[in-house]
Amino acid sequence: MGRILAILISVFLCVQPVWASPSMDEGPQITAPSAVLMEASTGQIIYEKDADEQLPPASVTKIMTLLLIFDALDSGQIQLDDKVTTSEYAASMGGSQVFLEAGETQTVDTLIKCISVASANDACVAMAEYICGNEEEFVARMNQRAKDLGMENTHFINCNGLDVDGHLTTARDIAVMSRELITEYPEIYDYCTIWMENITHTTKKGTSEFGLTNTNKLIRQYEYATGLKTGSTGKAKFCVSATARKDGMDLIAVIMAAPDSKTRMKDAVTLFNYGFGKCQRYEEKQIQPMEPVEVSRGKEKQVNVVQDGKFVYVDTTGADLSKVKRKAVYKEKIEAPVKKGEKIGVVQYYLDEKMIGSIDIIAEQSVEKISYKSAMGNALEEFLL
Repeated sequence: MGRILAILISVFLCVQPVWASPSMDEGPQITAPSAVLMEASTGQIIYEKDADEQLPPASVTKIMTLLLIFDALDSGQIQLDDKVTTSEYAASMGGSQVFLEAGETQTVDTLIKCISVASANDACVAMAEYICGNEEEFVARMNQRAKDLGMENTHFINCNGLDVDGHLTTARDIAVMSRELITEYPEIYDYCTIWMENITHTTKKGTSEFGLTNTNKLIRQYEYATGLKTGSTGKAKFCVSATARKDGMDLIAVIMAAPDSKTRMKDAVTLFNYGFGKCQRYEEKQIQPMEPVEVSRGKEKQVNVVQDGKFVYVDTTGADLSKVKRKAVYKEKIEAPVKKGEKIGVVQYYLDEKMIGSIDIIAEQSVEKISYKSAMGNALEEFLL
């Protein structure tokens, strides 16, 4: 009898009823095998599912292509009204295209629309050749940009995402490059939110209109949608890097290898609803002024310092963000020479005694190291006083 009782007690202890189990946030139910939800201003990952699995990205590749196009615009290498001539090679691209003909010219502005709205493979190659002379060099630049962004599991082989062995990335890396594009070049929204627009083909055959329709149906179907890029091929299945904004918060939802277009969009909306419901964003109203800091062995005895930007934090726990506290922590000893912009310390931010982030404290001006002559002069001046 005692042995049976012991077994019963053991079973009871090992198998707890549902009502006795701790409350767990299992997160959103996503069908696709790989997904990420990121808050754009901080880069904080809110949700992930096999986020580092290398998969073909299809036309989501074009986010990096667009990023390099905007880099070239920003540097002054190209202008929006530049005219780009389509090569035979660019015109030969299959898949999604706007049917550019060899010798046809379009402006950079128009080609960006073709890429952003209609996911045009031919427009991608035309722009790659215009910026770098050939697609191979452009792709090399894509891979370097990816490396610079810390996209460790990405390797591009073409600029448009057509299926080819070895052309791979991950949901996390896509979120990273998407964040770079929308934060560095928010003008992308002017293009990727276009629902329908016509372009004009002018060739030897004459002039004709061609209609662009956005491949991202979320633009019409989800009220908070702001972009960004869809993709689908036989290998990649259905992918999207979707962006949305609500109450000043921007989220990036990446879905990879969904079985169909409907599932891809449903998963993205599920992530957005989860994120907007779970997240609350804290941002400092203003940067607080800081007292000058003592400098040893410098021509000046103090250096003015400033906090290097506002602190932003995304909470997913429902915490009281009015209780966020800050604490300035400086280097133990600050010795000249000090360069303008040099890190002097950090402002640490705490919530319920836990540090939730920090912002650098930097020097507002340079302080040169005192010379022997200057030191003697200062000593003499103080003696006479």
